[in-house]
Amino acid sequence: MTYGTTGGTSGGGTGWHVSEEDLRAYARGGLPAPLLWSADTHLAACAHCRAVLADVSDPVALDAGWERLDAELDAPRPGFLESLLLRLGIADHTARLLAATPALRRSWLGAVTAVLLLTVAVTAGHGTGGSPTLFLALAPLLPLAGVALSYGPALDPTYEMAVVAPTHGFRLLMIRTVAVLGAGLGLNGLATLALPGYGLRALTWLLPALALTATGLALTARLGPVLAPSLVGGGWIALLLTADAARAGEDGPLAPFTATGQGVSAAVTALAAALLVLLRDRFDVDGRSTP
Repeated sequence: MTYGTTGGTSGGGTGWHVSEEDLRAYARGGLPAPLLWSADTHLAACAHCRAVLADVSDPVALDAGWERLDAELDAPRPGFLESLLLRLGIADHTARLLAATPALRRSWLGAVTAVLLLTVAVTAGHGTGGSPTLFLALAPLLPLAGVALSYGPALDPTYEMAVVAPTHGFRLLMIRTVAVLGAGLGLNGLATLALPGYGLRALTWLLPALALTATGLALTARLGPVLAPSLVGGGWIALLLTADAARAGEDGPLAPFTATGQGVSAAVTALAAALLVLLRDRFDVDGRSTP
């Protein structure tokens, strides 16, 4: 590197400065190492050389560099889930909305996992001679709660972005519902594997889960994303309590987990899905999530 000397010291306390030729090369990005490192260190302490560098720099290239830096600093960093969705070919705006879904975050999935583990432990502790009633009662509520958390201004942190997104409200609801159901039902399925002694009885939560979720979604179009799933969840608990009272201490599964109850759940799922399709346009009225 070539340096020019001064009769005194600069504002940085040095008696020399980077030559104008090297400063021009520095501005073009063509100054090789280790001269580049020396120039970087000197410029940090020398106001005179920084002023010369500003004079010899191309203002257009400098502005373009600042714009690239600002864009890089402001660009959102996709997380693991969003990166995975992008690799799978999901559109970037859809991946962003899915990644921001509360029910797909690690905190929610971790809480669901903890609840399922505790429930499985309690159920397994009663032995295989009984019925996994506690697990069967809780498992359908978790997907319902996950879907409820994924939509609406009161619960969705990206609600404003979803409103202005070029996506039909019903399509957005279905995208998130399928993603949340996939995660929720997957966790429930893994928990079911931990109860092999109950056989197929441990799978009788599946149709009620679909029925509760479909009913909650259908009612959301009229009652909103908070009240609808709350009523459906409360109705499910009331149904189980009624079925338990009607059993009058007899052994055997509760009514929703019998063959007849499973058939009713399948019918409710189909009817709720049909109603949801009929009301799909209401998800684009008054902010997409309220009637």
